[in-house]
Amino acid sequence: MQDTQNIPLIEIRNLKKYYPVKGGILPHTVGWVRAVDDVSFSMMRGETLGLVGESGCGKSTIGRLLVGLEEPTEGRIFYQGRDLSTLRKNPKEMRRIRTRLQMIFQDPYSSLNPRKQIYEILAQPMLYHEISRRDTIHRDLRRLLDMVGLPETVLGKYPHEFSGGQRQRIGIARALSLHPEFIVCDEPVSALDVSIQAQILNLLKELQAELKLTLLFIGHGLGAVSYVSQRIAVMYLGGIVEYGDAQELFAHPAHPYTKALLDAVPIPDPAEKNRPRQLLQGEIGSSAAPPDGCRFHPRCPWARPQCKNTRPPLQKVCSDPAKQSAFSHDTACPYGQEGSLSEWENIS
Repeated sequence: MQDTQNIPLIEIRNLKKYYPVKGGILPHTVGWVRAVDDVSFSMMRGETLGLVGESGCGKSTIGRLLVGLEEPTEGRIFYQGRDLSTLRKNPKEMRRIRTRLQMIFQDPYSSLNPRKQIYEILAQPMLYHEISRRDTIHRDLRRLLDMVGLPETVLGKYPHEFSGGQRQRIGIARALSLHPEFIVCDEPVSALDVSIQAQILNLLKELQAELKLTLLFIGHGLGAVSYVSQRIAVMYLGGIVEYGDAQELFAHPAHPYTKALLDAVPIPDPAEKNRPRQLLQGEIGSSAAPPDGCRFHPRCPWARPQCKNTRPPLQKVCSDPAKQSAFSHDTACPYGQEGSLSEWENIS
């Protein structure tokens, strides 16, 4: 029997998602938008992986693929070691697994049906999936609302009667209502005031510890992502360019894109306002026509001729090669840190 404790709860291998671009007098496919292009990572039970990057880099698409809202073009998704592509032939088993994979959406208003009261929004999925029964649904809803810090009186109201923070708590309650093990948090605080953001982040951390949840936290704000995440993956134009322990990645970023993201964070200390920063030039490329080689090379201050021809793989770098106990993480840039050039230099 397999030891499920040593198997990643979620694992993706070489995941791709391409969307067709139509054109012509008689519409036909003239190209592809490579939203997700050969991404692999794994998540152990109970951890939080942060996924950061600019808009359009494919973060939300990965989240939708993981919960089954999109079908991958290529690649495989594993849940507890089971390949979900093979399980789709068994609708009953797939429906059971789908309840274990849930999502909290970015906009708490558009993600809630404005025509339904909160009672219907929360109760219908629980009754349909037999999580609760007619004679226990009120008790279960009270417990669910208590977990997210809402009173029972919200059940008779509609989504438009709540503030943004309250609606996001309802969205979290809906995700929790089916007793999931894995939740995709798709920028859950980006539409909220700063003070409310802190409350929602603390709530997610408390719920994760209490319910042993595994979270994929998607966001733009590096502060929020680092606060809730044990590991972080940085995305650019459909691929992961840096991946590793959150503290290590923040303390020793090796990819120029990661460094630029960190330098873009506002500094609260006026004494630090003149410290050197790496500001990116140009605009993010197009996923419909990504650059050859390293996709970041048109904006990279360290770009070399070979960067235009060969796409570098993720490779491990160490914060201090002289210390065996030092943290290490993966980066797709061989020039971000000394001692990581040997294989890349031989490519061309």
